[in-house]
Amino acid sequence: MSDLTAPLPSLAARVRPLDAGETVVGVHFFKSVPVFVLGEEALLFAPRDEETSRIAVHGGGILASASDGARIVSGGDDGKLIETGTDGTHRELAADDKRRWIDQVALAPDGSVAWSAGKIAHVLTKKGEDRTFEAPSTVAGLAFAPKGLRLAIAHYNGVTLWFPNAPGTAPQRFEWKGSHLSVTFSPDGRFIVTTMQEPTLHGWRITDGQHMRMSGYSARVRSLSWSAGGDFLATSGSEQLILWPFDGKNGPMGRQPEMLARGEARVAVVACHPSQPVAALGTADGAVLLVRIDSGALIEVRAADGTSVSALGWDAIGQTLAFGMESGAAGVLVF
Repeated sequence: MSDLTAPLPSLAARVRPLDAGETVVGVHFFKSVPVFVLGEEALLFAPRDEETSRIAVHGGGILASASDGARIVSGGDDGKLIETGTDGTHRELAADDKRRWIDQVALAPDGSVAWSAGKIAHVLTKKGEDRTFEAPSTVAGLAFAPKGLRLAIAHYNGVTLWFPNAPGTAPQRFEWKGSHLSVTFSPDGRFIVTTMQEPTLHGWRITDGQHMRMSGYSARVRSLSWSAGGDFLATSGSEQLILWPFDGKNGPMGRQPEMLARGEARVAVVACHPSQPVAALGTADGAVLLVRIDSGALIEVRAADGTSVSALGWDAIGQTLAFGMESGAAGVLVF
């Protein structure tokens, strides 16, 4: 098992430091250009060897964002769903008619956009059609299946799979008591997993509804990331990186997780490399680390300074890592 008691090799001297000016709540990329989602109003573009540019896209807090590499779609407490392109131009895709917060956003492979306000989940199709579904309670998480045919909607007491392009198909319910706060599909589409209000995960095998309960955390799990190939689900919420195995037909059922990078500070956010067995993790005391999943080897990217890492992201080819902090500090590492 890897630990943080010995001095680590460091890439910190190669990091380009940035000042985002406020809390960073997300990181996306347009090719190699990192774009930091700020807690209030704006996106911060940080092209290499150029000045950063701050572009206001909302009239208040940004509550959710997603990107497919060609655009960033964000929802805010102004009740608007905004699409921002690679050149910074932006437009309103939708707005809640009651000006309720838009706090969940997801993108489908075909270009459809899912968003929610209150109990209503929307799918804006590629053709511009708005389709809606009323969940049993407030929508807490959205995720499209890998092929984009189904939308998972997390809510109180479980998850609903909705087929927005098949109006005659009944939604499929997966039930488990409690508050389910986010949802993700495994990359092969066989499992769905939710984070919960309690320090635990819950999951189901879609074919038969078999339950999976993944516990042992010291805090609520707020960040999930699938490893390259989908063999592991990396998670925050503990004083080490916890990776649940999904490489068999039963997923993590009856199996123990891998536990790497044990330290004193809780892991706050995780982001797996898109093609290599490597995970980046950010801790609640400000450290950013790279962990090899196959060996547990560690490399330091940023030393701890007492302020929590709040966002991490890789570009599509895995040559650039960007991170942001609750303090407004940020950094970019090019390999």
